[in-house]
Amino acid sequence: MERYLLALTVVVKDDERAFLTRDGRFERVLDPGAHHIWDARHACMVETFKVVATSFPMDRIRVLQSVAPEVARRYFEVVIAEPEEIVFVLFDGETKFYAAPRNPAAYWKCVTRIETERLSLKETLRADPAVVERHGVARAPIVLDTQIEQHETGLLFIDGVLTEKLGPGRHTFWQLTRKVAVRKFDMRPQPLEVTAQEILTKDRVGLRITLTAFWRVVDPQKAAASADDLANLIYRLVQFAIREAVVTRTLDEILGARDSIDAEVRAYVTARTPELGVAVGELGLKDVILPGEVRALLNKVVEAERVAKANLIRRQEETAATRSLLNTARLMENNPILLRLKELESLEKLVEKVGRIDLHAGPGLSGFAPLLKGLYRLEEDDRPASSDSGAAEDPSAK
Repeated sequence: MERYLLALTVVVKDDERAFLTRDGRFERVLDPGAHHIWDARHACMVETFKVVATSFPMDRIRVLQSVAPEVARRYFEVVIAEPEEIVFVLFDGETKFYAAPRNPAAYWKCVTRIETERLSLKETLRADPAVVERHGVARAPIVLDTQIEQHETGLLFIDGVLTEKLGPGRHTFWQLTRKVAVRKFDMRPQPLEVTAQEILTKDRVGLRITLTAFWRVVDPQKAAASADDLANLIYRLVQFAIREAVVTRTLDEILGARDSIDAEVRAYVTARTPELGVAVGELGLKDVILPGEVRALLNKVVEAERVAKANLIRRQEETAATRSLLNTARLMENNPILLRLKELESLEKLVEKVGRIDLHAGPGLSGFAPLLKGLYRLEEDDRPASSDSGAAEDPSAK
């Protein structure tokens, strides 16, 4: 735009249009080209706009419709959505904008071919995924697109009211004039770790107890109405149950009755979870952590008990061994053959540990034979052979 002494020159490009105003009043639209405007008083103003696939402020359109309705109809497409309706605006066959109820919009149509597609939402808020994909609004604020997995259950809320239970699959909804929300619940068992917390026992001993539990949703509607964070609610409930079970018992009772504590905590929790829409399965104490000085004392007690038990077992074994020796001695006393066999057994064990044996029979004896005869003869009047390897064979033993 160039301003001279008595005139004004304006050049409008092909993708532009310009509004000419004189003394603040709309005069006309300047199409593409060069325009020479008489303006001796410098009262003219020119405002240029891009017109390819673009919108125009709605408040300016209302003013233009009142002062120049023909110009408004020629250059602009005004889109007004009815209640419970959405209007898609297509520029040359491609969706660029959408209009919601109570949000009219205006678009330049002098260069771009504008089409509209209206969709009524009076019957249902469910959206056809094909329509959503075709208009490219899957991520737009007007669309709620959610995926329910095989192990999940979904609940549909419209304006805060539970409307429908959703199964596995893809679910798409329009959310224009209503607030649409989907809450999903995992129906699989969920682990819950209750971390260590300080609890005083009945005999005033401070303990730290950790517990593991498994819970799952069985009634999604009750679960949705009970709490936003079910895991935190169950966590607090288990904490109360542990305190109830521990403060009424002494340390010895707790250490010796973990199974009964598990059952008591489980009964406390399961009695209150049905109204929450959940069920608690496995539940049990994981660790009972004692203070350092108490743990040291208990270790000494356990060590003393083990030493006493070991001494008792040792004495019992010694008594049993002594009784066995006494029985063996009585048998040998009444049975010389058994005594002789015992001697041979002892000799055999002794010989096993000897690497070499040298025998000296002496003069007049026949070598190894006398020794063997003295070992295996078991007559009633026999006597043990002499230790002297050179002794003569007893003639009465023949």
